Amino acid sequence: MRNILGRDIPDYIEGYGDVKQYQGAFADTKGIIKKDFTFKKIIPTDNKLYRDLNALLDKLPLKNGMTVSFHHHLRNGDYILNLVMKEIAKRGYKDITIAASSIFPCHSPLVELMEKEIVTGIYAAYISGPVAEAISHGKLKKPVVMHTHGGRARIFETGEAKIDIAFLAAPTSDEYGNLNGVHGKSACGALGYAHTDAELAEVVVAITDNLVEYPNTVIEINQTLIDYVLVIDEIGNPKGIVSGTTQITKNPIGLKVASLTSKFIENSGYLKNGMSFQTGAGGISLAVAAELKEIMKRKEICGSFASGGITGYIVDMYKEGLFKALFDVQCFDLKAIESTKVNKEHIRMSASMYANSNNKGAVVNKLDVVILGATEIDTNFNVNVTTGSNGVIMGGSGGHSDTAAGSKLCIIVSQLVNARISVVKDKVTTVTTPGETVDVLVTEKGIAINPLRKDLIEKFKNSNLPIKTIDELREIAKTLIGNEEEIPFEDKIIGVVQYRDGSIIDTLKMVK
Repeated sequence: MRNILGRDIPDYIEGYGDVKQYQGAFADTKGIIKKDFTFKKIIPTDNKLYRDLNALLDKLPLKNGMTVSFHHHLRNGDYILNLVMKEIAKRGYKDITIAASSIFPCHSPLVELMEKEIVTGIYAAYISGPVAEAISHGKLKKPVVMHTHGGRARIFETGEAKIDIAFLAAPTSDEYGNLNGVHGKSACGALGYAHTDAELAEVVVAITDNLVEYPNTVIEINQTLIDYVLVIDEIGNPKGIVSGTTQITKNPIGLKVASLTSKFIENSGYLKNGMSFQTGAGGISLAVAAELKEIMKRKEICGSFASGGITGYIVDMYKEGLFKALFDVQCFDLKAIESTKVNKEHIRMSASMYANSNNKGAVVNKLDVVILGATEIDTNFNVNVTTGSNGVIMGGSGGHSDTAAGSKLCIIVSQLVNARISVVKDKVTTVTTPGETVDVLVTEKGIAINPLRKDLIEKFKNSNLPIKTIDELREIAKTLIGNEEEIPFEDKIIGVVQYRDGSIIDTLKMVK
């Protein structure tokens, strides 16, 4: 059937099950019942500490068909997922589901495990690299479930899916499992995505390369949630956290987009004392933050908080008194990691506190302005950040849908045309974030305001800024690049895109 966005979504998908159809960003207002915590009684003589992975695996309730989870705070420098799955595969287990908060190019060994049907299912908020390519070409037996960051917390809190064993990369731990991400040679900062796993998995294993004396004096995840602690030589390379994504753009077109965006925010009515702000880690988004920084300094504006995955640029704004606090679910660079150690107003939060639509109030609900990117945006303001111009998975929502829904002003920033590809489409390849939650698109050729935001249209009707309709931007793009060919897909559904409430907003088809 067609959902309200006009996407063809069957009511049942083989390998996924019955489909909850997307009915609107705020259609689901019912509360949920949170899954019970699972605790195993530890008596005083019990030992949690192991120094050999295989000895520990001998103790764990491994089985065919299990779900094992990992968090992605070490991003493209993570060693844990590959290490654990290599040993599980050696033991002959099959039909395993991986619940990784995100998957990066470093996790390419998963492709072989998918081909051998050792791994048959994946949950993730973001996937890039060889694993994404393999899934797009049909190498994963079951449809991949692409959720949001807040949606991941919801999935496991409600019991929609169950984690049998969680393996948590822990930059620092004591022998009883008090963990933090701010100390040690593999420090990654906040451990926001690991909280759900620690709270809700049947068995929780902390894996560290920095064992400290009990008690660990900085605790983010505490000993009552940890079954075992494994000490190894290296859990990852912290330099992989940066992953080449956290640099301000030097492209003149990108800088023009950033300049227009900052001027729009300045005149929007939202730039005032007490404002809250979030930006992504893309080059244009960071350039907007740099522009905004100068405006806030000039106007002597102090914001309430900045949130999300924190970068060094946001830390600098905090240090200069432009924000009173930082809410951090993951650190995007080494400066942000250092800030989590020394600044008490740099608050570490769980993914559920950050963005779960089914709790008693997520941080995203308090956001005034969020700056986000797009692979594609259509004339109804629906945004795709899941698939690329060739139809292959190249990312995922992460916090995109969560922050768009929660914020008062959601701005998409992008070049209108890049490499002869238009960002504005008649219809996006994949809907990641619904247009009703997106307010503005800023490109180098003009600024389009969502017709739903009549207040903003009125405010900017006499503006000196290049305000255009999104249809006008679409026509400008067509004159520059001509007509674009449609991406050929097979009929086979290889994935589903879950909206933050668990409804299916779109499906992913196998690339021809």
